[in-house]
Amino acid sequence: MTENAQQQPPAPATDLPTQYAPADVEGTLYERWVEKGYFAADAKSDKPAYTIVIPPPNVTGSLHLGHAFQHTLMDALTRRKRMQGYEALWLPGMDHAGIATQNKVEQQLAEEGKSRHDLGREEFVERVWRWKEEYGGKILGQMRRLGDGVDWNRERFTMDEGLSKAVQTIFKRLYDDELIYRAERIINWCPRCLTAISDIEVEHQEDAGELVSIRYGEGDDSLVVATTRAETMLGDTAVAVHPDDERYKHLVGKHIKLPLTDRTIPVVADTHVDPEFGTGAVKVTPAHDPNDFAIGQRHGLPAMTIMDEHGVITVHGPFLGQDRFEARSAVVGALRSQGRIVAEKRPYTHSVGHCSRCKTTVEPRLSMQWWVKVAPLAKAAGDAVRDGRVKIHPEDMSKRYFDWVDNMYDWCISRQLWWGHRIPVWYGPNGETVCVGPDEEPPGTEAEGWTQDTDVLDTWFSSGLWPFSTLGWPEQTEDLRKFYSTDVLLTGHDIIFFWVARMMMFGLYAMDGEVPFKTIALTGLVRDERGKKMSKSFGNVVDPLDWMDKYGSDALRFTLARGANPGTDVPIGEDWVQASRNFANKIWNATRFALMNGATVQGPLPEASKLSATDRWILARLGETVEQVDVYYEDFQFAKLSEALYHFAWDEVFDWYVELSKTTFQAGGEPAEVSRRVLGEVLDVTLRLLHPVIPFVTDTLWTTLTGGESLVIADWPKDSGFRDDAAEREIELVQRVVTEVRRFRADQGLQPGQRVPARLTLDGTALAPHEAAIRQLLRLQPEGEGFSATATLPVAGAEVALDLSGVIDVAAERKRLAKDLAAAEKDKAQATAKLGNEAFLAKAPDQVVEKIRGRLAKADEDIARIAAQLESLPKA
Repeated sequence: MTENAQQQPPAPATDLPTQYAPADVEGTLYERWVEKGYFAADAKSDKPAYTIVIPPPNVTGSLHLGHAFQHTLMDALTRRKRMQGYEALWLPGMDHAGIATQNKVEQQLAEEGKSRHDLGREEFVERVWRWKEEYGGKILGQMRRLGDGVDWNRERFTMDEGLSKAVQTIFKRLYDDELIYRAERIINWCPRCLTAISDIEVEHQEDAGELVSIRYGEGDDSLVVATTRAETMLGDTAVAVHPDDERYKHLVGKHIKLPLTDRTIPVVADTHVDPEFGTGAVKVTPAHDPNDFAIGQRHGLPAMTIMDEHGVITVHGPFLGQDRFEARSAVVGALRSQGRIVAEKRPYTHSVGHCSRCKTTVEPRLSMQWWVKVAPLAKAAGDAVRDGRVKIHPEDMSKRYFDWVDNMYDWCISRQLWWGHRIPVWYGPNGETVCVGPDEEPPGTEAEGWTQDTDVLDTWFSSGLWPFSTLGWPEQTEDLRKFYSTDVLLTGHDIIFFWVARMMMFGLYAMDGEVPFKTIALTGLVRDERGKKMSKSFGNVVDPLDWMDKYGSDALRFTLARGANPGTDVPIGEDWVQASRNFANKIWNATRFALMNGATVQGPLPEASKLSATDRWILARLGETVEQVDVYYEDFQFAKLSEALYHFAWDEVFDWYVELSKTTFQAGGEPAEVSRRVLGEVLDVTLRLLHPVIPFVTDTLWTTLTGGESLVIADWPKDSGFRDDAAEREIELVQRVVTEVRRFRADQGLQPGQRVPARLTLDGTALAPHEAAIRQLLRLQPEGEGFSATATLPVAGAEVALDLSGVIDVAAERKRLAKDLAAAEKDKAQATAKLGNEAFLAKAPDQVVEKIRGRLAKADEDIARIAAQLESLPKA
């Protein structure tokens, strides 16, 4: 038996309305939880700590199904640990989202006919802060609606004072350790946002473009290259071939004429070139392609930048001032007029990167940027998983993690924005470069010729510090000592390469080798009910608030948890949310019925000798369910634990135990009192088990049932250890009898509530004590006078004889079944004929043949079932 918080006697059952209305419960109940401080964690507590930091949503964002999914799982983990006696901290906060937020404010300014340059940097940043206070953080209110049990006292923002100090501190340390440097490299550039962007901010999609093959050089000293970006040829500084390619060996080291220009460029040999792809020769544009940049570095080639930050051509007279796409057509036209175009393919569909914020085509661009030297940091991040200090779940996701950290490129951390953490580096009048820490003064004033770097840091730089900066680092705070390392990072597998790896690198570096989290639990992505990605363009995006308004937050949460298999995507449809709402209603109605029939948690459980087989069975199943749910939680098997709880609660408690106990309640006496106490215990524990996933309805019912203060602070149930194999076998026999007879009744077309005279022969079986319950469940009347056994069903060692003579029209039923049998036999004949046709089998696709085999199998099943029904009908 679990311990119950019983400061007062149970409230009367009349305190529960006849129907559950989530809207009347959820908002008020959540605010009560917050006011009572249930979610606040105490760093001075002697309880063991359990910490999860929330993946910080963008300040511009609103709750979408992906958030609701991950928040549901994190909340379930935290609520359970709190009930288990841990000092559980789920820390909330938001990311300043540099590009996204700056774009929002720039859009506002554009509506006023202004740009950020009209305001200047300082006034623009103040404007962004005002926007953040007015519009930012919408998602935080929506998190309350979902039921997130976060510690609102510890809410953080990546641009708040403490986190800004953390950013400046780690930048300074990395700089002093020569792990941050400034260099000219190829980066992803957005000509609309006018900034470098990270790989995660680039969305690749299949675009229809053109592939043109261009002849460089003359006669025997010519070769052909192919490109989808013809305008970049203006910046070519070489052509590369493979060193073993016999076709071009005579050209390696020579210079050839670059069309449309007055330049000659060398032919270089480089193993990067695939001689089997295309012509085996590639144009090399070091300033506008990352692979070409690498070739240029190896061969000492110059890098010519041919377009500005807006994507406008800056070289060569005829194309000067043209937009890159305008220039592309113009360059192809000019080459065609010179007979330089060998082949053209259009449309040519290929993968093209786009800015995730504004959808502009990204331009690879040579640019002076700040970089993190990741090699030693990435090695430490890989070692922490390899040596077991950090577990990745599911384990097969580890390969993706290692593929990334073992092959990581240096990280471009500078962004050409005004909103964000400004790079703490000053440049002096005589070429000096000084990095300034958080407690240091700048080396000089602007009047003295000192200027601060104008760039800001990549948003992922500050969010990479999240597990420790939110706890007060670089100060050695009580929170940091108590709650670091965090226990679980639960996030989508899609950002394992970006956010997860960066937190690992920074956490190990800043915290002297102490890992930022002990387990990385990776989830899949939420998709629609057909498994299709949710997208505005597909018209299948769902606002989770709509479903919460319609069905309640518990229904949405349970649906998401029930689909959460580790690392795999989660399909979700409205029908499933509606089914979860029905489950919440079932819990409500069943608990209300139990209370009306005297279910109680008062006093100890009766001794086993006083328990009926039905009581012992449900208590054994309860203990097994507690054990099973605990195992699933530790393995992050949310779908399996939700499914186990669903079937235990609905099938075993409500559909079987409650129904089997009705006759006991009606008979009264000590057995009824025993069963009322058992039912109270089962409901108490079941509501506790369900609470982390569906907190609102369970807390409302549990406080009514037990009189306790709240499930949020109640104890997590422990496996009682009670098992009774004999009782389980006995109730399984009862279930077999009831199930078989119900199936027979349905086959005969009887209504569920229709009463039928029956004789039960149960003597000498374990079913004998359950006759009254079996009769009630099956709507079987006593046999009475004139009883005639028109159908006899042997099942589970017993016999159920039914008198259907006055219940169904036998002749009509025989006619209906004969018609169904003829249809099934026709289906079988058609399927058999097709499967026996060798010509058909030779031509038909495998899936078509399998479908016909399935039809044959179903026809055989139908024929056997209908024949059995006909046989069981009363004889004429």
